Amino acid sequence: MKWNQFRLKTTTEAEDIVSSMLADLGIEGVQIEDKIPLTQQDKEQMFVDILPDIPEDDGVAYLTFYLDPDLDAGTILAQVREEMEQMRAYVDVGDATIEESETEDVDWVNNWKQYFHQFYIDDILVIPSWEDVKAEDSDKLVIHIDPGTAFGTGMHETTQLCIRALRKYVKNGDLVLDVGCGSGILGMLALKFGAGHSIGTDLDPCALDATHENMEVNGIVKDQYEVMIGNIIDDKDVQDAVGYEKYDIVLANILADVLEPLTPVIVHQMKPGAVYITSGIIEDKETVVTEAVKAAGLEVLEVNHQGEWVSVVARKNA
Repeated sequence: MKWNQFRLKTTTEAEDIVSSMLADLGIEGVQIEDKIPLTQQDKEQMFVDILPDIPEDDGVAYLTFYLDPDLDAGTILAQVREEMEQMRAYVDVGDATIEESETEDVDWVNNWKQYFHQFYIDDILVIPSWEDVKAEDSDKLVIHIDPGTAFGTGMHETTQLCIRALRKYVKNGDLVLDVGCGSGILGMLALKFGAGHSIGTDLDPCALDATHENMEVNGIVKDQYEVMIGNIIDDKDVQDAVGYEKYDIVLANILADVLEPLTPVIVHQMKPGAVYITSGIIEDKETVVTEAVKAAGLEVLEVNHQGEWVSVVARKNA
């Protein structure tokens, strides 16, 4: 199915009120593009690998929306233009021009599958559910991963750094906490390495379904791996639900800007002797994380590199 796509040029000052106006006209799912810098709070909420370099804010915003071909686009666009002109009396709406184009209705959630195939991390075979394990891989430790809309296939250097450190330090029966669990790959591998129980937290509700689906194809039941949605950094309810001084290993494959405020909080979840495995750290942020780890009273055990990424492993001694 083809959709009519419209890209409205306005200002960052007006983007919120324009979005509200479009919603009032029955236009939903508006995509906003601007160059407004992220706040520190925004950065702490983003459990992703690395923030993109954003150009200097130029005050311009683009709002993209779609209309079903069966709708009278001419009438709707006339209403949008009329509303924009009325707004000029009290807000700078900029050019208020609308570019029109046509786009295909694409299944974005599933189309990526053609690019994701099985691969190895040392002797671990990471394989999607739509591929079969070959006879020559029968001796491999196999984990099935279909990330869907949640981060974490294992292909990224940061995830591989975490996996190798996890395998080195996990002991039979350990209780493991994965902050920013994404697809659940680290918590599930912890169980395959011998851990007794895993708990994952994430801000993205997609992580819940993604992890549960991956658990099912790996034969892992919910009694072995629990997932909670919420921000453990500042949400006391999440902190209480996760529990205190009980984890043998804490994993955090997230941004350095998140690790910095997370570390002094997460030490309270770790039991004495627990190991803290972090990654998602670009090289020039290594010192930021090691200093945060030390300031939280943890001992740095090792710092590992892969490509331009860094993993810092530490221990809580008391």
